[in-house]
Amino acid sequence: MTNYQEIVNLNVGGTKFATSWHTLTWVPDTFFTALLSGRIPTVRDETGAIFIDRDPNLFGLILNFLRTRDIDLNNVNIRALRHECDYFGITPLSRRLALCDEMNHSSCGDVLFYGYLPPPLNTPLPSNSSNRNSNGCSRKNSTASNADAPCNRTHSRNSSLDLRTVGRIPSQDQLSRCGRGHSRAASLGNADCYKGIRPPELNAWADSMKVQIIKAHHNWIAVAYTHFVTGYRLTDSCGWYVVFQSPVQDSVIERIALNAKTGGGATASGTNTTGTDVMLGIASGPLVRLWAFSTHSEPVRRTLVGTFNLGVRVEHLLFVGPQLVALSGAGARSKAGVWHTSTQHWQTQDVAHLSTHDTAGSFLLLGTNTGAINYIDMQKFPLRMKDNDLLVTQLYKDPNQEPITSISVYLTPKTNLCGNWIEIAYGTRYGSVRVIVQHPETVGHGPQLFQTFTVHQSTVTKVSLSENYLISVCSEYNHVRSWRVTRFRGMISTQPGTTPKAAFKVLALEAPTAQPHNDCGPYGEQDEEQIFIQKVVPDTDTLYVRLASNGRRVCTIRSVDGSAVSCFAVAECEGALRPRRLLLCGHRSGAAQMWDLSAAIDKAAKPALSVGTGTSTSSAEGDESPIPDGGPTADELVRLLSACDLDATPAPPPLLPASPSPNRPIP
Repeated sequence: MTNYQEIVNLNVGGTKFATSWHTLTWVPDTFFTALLSGRIPTVRDETGAIFIDRDPNLFGLILNFLRTRDIDLNNVNIRALRHECDYFGITPLSRRLALCDEMNHSSCGDVLFYGYLPPPLNTPLPSNSSNRNSNGCSRKNSTASNADAPCNRTHSRNSSLDLRTVGRIPSQDQLSRCGRGHSRAASLGNADCYKGIRPPELNAWADSMKVQIIKAHHNWIAVAYTHFVTGYRLTDSCGWYVVFQSPVQDSVIERIALNAKTGGGATASGTNTTGTDVMLGIASGPLVRLWAFSTHSEPVRRTLVGTFNLGVRVEHLLFVGPQLVALSGAGARSKAGVWHTSTQHWQTQDVAHLSTHDTAGSFLLLGTNTGAINYIDMQKFPLRMKDNDLLVTQLYKDPNQEPITSISVYLTPKTNLCGNWIEIAYGTRYGSVRVIVQHPETVGHGPQLFQTFTVHQSTVTKVSLSENYLISVCSEYNHVRSWRVTRFRGMISTQPGTTPKAAFKVLALEAPTAQPHNDCGPYGEQDEEQIFIQKVVPDTDTLYVRLASNGRRVCTIRSVDGSAVSCFAVAECEGALRPRRLLLCGHRSGAAQMWDLSAAIDKAAKPALSVGTGTSTSSAEGDESPIPDGGPTADELVRLLSACDLDATPAPPPLLPASPSPNRPIP
């Protein structure tokens, strides 16, 4: 017979504890009941005490709860204590801690949470045996042509409410592991939660449900899954509602482009597209498919404009005005393809050594590995009639012929004193950041070199020139340098000149294949404060929003359903009462979630006011006090990295380029 008053001596992580058998076992089915009954093998120290290799400080709190049925949570890490409770199986305390933890996190989100778009009810999968329409139903009397029949609106304006009421599809996290924290059995290595129970069908379903890409334009959002795209529209009266769904693609969708408020015209098949609300481009490999959707009639009319072949894998798909542009920078086989709205003509052109691009009005600027900046004016169609080539014109040549790896164009505002002049910032493979300008005094001579910075020692991957700041990012863990720009009558000026602002890192351990859909930024219009979105590890539900000018944290975003963020984008949406800057997140669960960043950015961008004085704590421009880094703290970073296999992440790039520039000495 068990003596419940028997003293049990424990050695927890080197700290000795003594308690009674009854205290340890009054909660049934715990680590201690299994330990003292012999179901778990015991290890004893030199004094005969049972050794348990756990944190003694947290164990002391749990033991005190077992003694008194009460606990003091002052200065206690609730997450860590809950982890230990899950390990030891102390269910009563674990439930209390879970409630304490959940008080700070709601499935309704915080004040910035803007909307939730649940995954589609029926997830269509490509099938070789049957032809399916956009609703996943079999289509009778289908043909092999590319013609598309009109499709019904996939859901009513209340579809989001209907989808919520049928229950949420389990998240990828729920499919891949038993739950949060470690169970006692899993920690002991005696259980494999989902070993052998995931059939191929479940894997295919889970992969198909993951949001691959999310894009927005005006008041439209396109959510791309593996084989189809769902389109949503925002109105003041109805909020977000489903408007269209693309046909199911046999191949995996790799790129999408969305353009709202397009003009009318005739399609390649002769169908008039006047009144088209939105156009959607989808790229898979070298093929690009373009659809036009019109919501001015019921049912919603979907028209396949055409299927185009770039000849090489499409790496970038975008709209420049109403023109659809596909780009590929595959070395010597770099190509550009353009579909023009008015001429209904698809045209491809070799563009030598394409490495980066940017847009400005109707201009598409192309940076090359040879150090040249070229441009295509989309308004000059049907282009060169003699040889039917795209009119690719060289705008500028780098003085050292360094490969151009990033580019940003800024058009100065039009005023009574000057026209709309162009300024270009670009970065190179060898770390240089240059600014060139086309101002009134340089007319007839092309853009002139204005300023050069050589502060980076690695390839410059991003550059952004805005009204107030110049921002560059290099490949060394996304190291950011920012400068404050001085302007006179809207044009960049040398008096008092560009001054350094901040230096910080936006760490993101993302696989190269996922980086195009998890671009850290900077995001925002060029006449406003821009931001970075920091996603530290691949499988995380947490994003950090930071000011691009100084790295200060604007806010921290956590998914409302706990599912990992698979892709994100920032967009200015115009469907609300006033334009709002929204952070759009696609999730592994298939849902899309949105946060309104406008108010948070405005608040973070304003200098702090001294208490009781109403005066700013910052000094004159360029002399501001150092601003602490706004990325994850050391504790947050360790917690994020605990779910990331660092051995599987790409190695950091070398501090110096692999082959130095012939015109730049090695430091």
